[in-house]
Amino acid sequence: MLFAQARDAAGGSSPAFFEAATLGDLKHQARIRYGPEFAAVLERARTWVNGDEPAHGDDTLLEPDDEVAILPPVSGG
Repeated sequence: MLFAQARDAAGGSSPAFFEAATLGDLKHQARIRYGPEFAAVLERARTWVNGDEPAHGDDTLLEPDDEVAILPPVSGG
């Protein structure tokens, strides 16, 4: 799932990645697919797997039914 700036940078879609073995692989695929604007958002964003921060960071293994959420920083007041 992509939220806010991440969704905008990806062209408004919430993609599925079926070939990603790890969270790092998935993020790499997303950078290639969506380009530098998305990569810049990803650098500042938090990433959750199944509603939690991944215990092993980018080395977290992914299962086919896992949900990965990209959550950019929130601004406002």
